[in-house]
Amino acid sequence: MLMSSTNTIEGKKLEVLGLVRGASIYSKNIAKDIGQSLKSVVGGELKTYTELLEVTADTATKKMEEKANEMSADAIIGISYSTCNLVDGAAEIIVYGTAARFV
Repeated sequence: MLMSSTNTIEGKKLEVLGLVRGASIYSKNIAKDIGQSLKSVVGGELKTYTELLEVTADTATKKMEEKANEMSADAIIGISYSTCNLVDGAAEIIVYGTAARFV
Protein backbone atom coordinates (compact mmCIF):
# COMPACT_ATOMS: atom_id res chain seq x y z
CA MET A 1 0.00 0.00 0.00
CA LEU A 2 1.44 3.33 -1.07
CA MET A 3 0.82 6.01 1.56
CA SER A 4 1.38 9.73 1.24
CA SER A 5 0.58 12.92 3.11
CA THR A 6 0.20 14.69 -0.24
CA ASN A 7 -3.07 14.71 -2.16
CA THR A 8 -1.50 13.40 -5.36
CA ILE A 9 1.13 10.86 -6.36
CA GLU A 10 3.44 12.05 -9.09
CA GLY A 11 3.00 10.13 -12.32
CA LYS A 12 -0.16 8.32 -11.12
CA LYS A 13 -3.78 8.93 -12.03
CA LEU A 14 -6.03 8.08 -9.11
CA GLU A 15 -9.66 7.16 -8.63
CA VAL A 16 -10.86 8.28 -5.20
CA LEU A 17 -12.60 5.52 -3.23
CA GLY A 18 -13.37 7.35 0.00
CA LEU A 19 -12.27 8.19 3.50
CA VAL A 20 -10.38 5.67 5.61
CA ARG A 21 -9.31 6.05 9.22
CA GLY A 22 -7.80 4.17 12.09
CA ALA A 23 -7.73 4.94 15.79
CA SER A 24 -5.81 3.52 18.71
CA ILE A 25 -5.42 4.15 22.44
CA TYR A 26 -2.62 2.63 24.50
CA SER A 27 -1.57 3.12 28.10
CA LYS A 28 1.56 2.21 30.06
CA ASN A 29 1.55 0.49 33.41
CA ILE A 30 1.55 2.57 36.60
CA ALA A 31 5.20 1.84 37.46
CA LYS A 32 6.45 3.19 34.13
CA ASP A 33 4.09 6.16 34.41
CA ILE A 34 5.58 7.08 37.79
CA GLY A 35 9.10 6.72 36.40
CA GLN A 36 8.31 9.06 33.53
CA SER A 37 6.76 11.58 35.94
CA LEU A 38 10.03 11.66 37.88
CA LYS A 39 12.00 12.07 34.64
CA SER A 40 9.91 15.11 33.73
CA VAL A 41 11.25 16.89 36.83
CA VAL A 42 14.85 16.82 35.58
CA GLY A 43 14.06 17.16 31.88
CA GLY A 44 14.94 15.15 28.83
CA GLU A 45 13.16 12.82 26.48
CA LEU A 46 10.46 10.66 28.04
CA LYS A 47 11.43 7.53 26.10
CA THR A 48 8.64 5.36 27.48
CA TYR A 49 6.08 7.87 26.22
CA THR A 50 7.88 8.22 22.90
CA GLU A 51 7.68 4.44 22.45
CA LEU A 52 4.02 4.54 23.49
CA LEU A 53 3.24 7.11 20.78
CA GLU A 54 5.13 5.08 18.15
CA VAL A 55 3.21 1.89 18.96
CA THR A 56 -0.10 3.75 19.04
CA ALA A 57 0.56 5.48 15.69
CA ASP A 58 1.68 2.22 14.08
CA THR A 59 -1.47 0.43 15.27
CA ALA A 60 -3.76 3.22 14.05
CA THR A 61 -1.98 3.26 10.68
CA LYS A 62 -2.35 -0.52 10.31
CA LYS A 63 -6.08 -0.25 11.04
CA MET A 64 -6.44 2.46 8.40
CA GLU A 65 -4.51 0.36 5.89
CA GLU A 66 -6.75 -2.66 6.59
CA LYS A 67 -9.83 -0.56 5.79
CA ALA A 68 -8.23 0.67 2.56
CA ASN A 69 -7.42 -2.94 1.60
CA GLU A 70 -11.08 -3.86 2.15
CA MET A 71 -11.91 -1.18 -0.46
CA SER A 72 -9.32 -2.65 -2.88
CA ALA A 73 -7.26 0.54 -2.69
CA ASP A 74 -3.75 0.84 -4.09
CA ALA A 75 -2.88 3.94 -2.09
CA ILE A 76 -3.92 6.24 0.72
CA ILE A 77 -3.35 9.92 0.07
CA GLY A 78 -3.72 13.06 2.17
CA ILE A 79 -2.80 11.22 5.36
CA SER A 80 -3.03 13.20 8.60
CA TYR A 81 -2.51 12.23 12.22
CA SER A 82 -4.29 13.75 15.19
CA THR A 83 -4.10 13.16 18.90
CA CYS A 84 -6.38 13.98 21.79
CA ASN A 85 -6.48 13.45 25.53
CA LEU A 86 -9.31 11.09 26.45
CA VAL A 87 -7.51 9.37 29.34
CA ASP A 88 -4.58 10.58 31.46
CA GLY A 89 -1.46 8.47 31.01
CA ALA A 90 -2.52 7.16 27.61
CA ALA A 91 -1.68 7.91 24.00
CA GLU A 92 -4.64 8.42 21.68
CA ILE A 93 -4.09 8.78 17.95
CA ILE A 94 -6.41 8.87 14.97
CA VAL A 95 -5.08 8.76 11.41
CA TYR A 96 -7.15 9.44 8.33
CA GLY A 97 -6.72 9.75 4.61
CA THR A 98 -8.31 9.11 1.24
CA ALA A 99 -8.28 5.60 -0.21
CA ALA A 100 -7.51 5.59 -3.92
CA ARG A 101 -7.03 3.15 -6.77
CA PHE A 102 -4.56 3.57 -9.66
CA VAL A 103 -6.31 4.13 -12.99
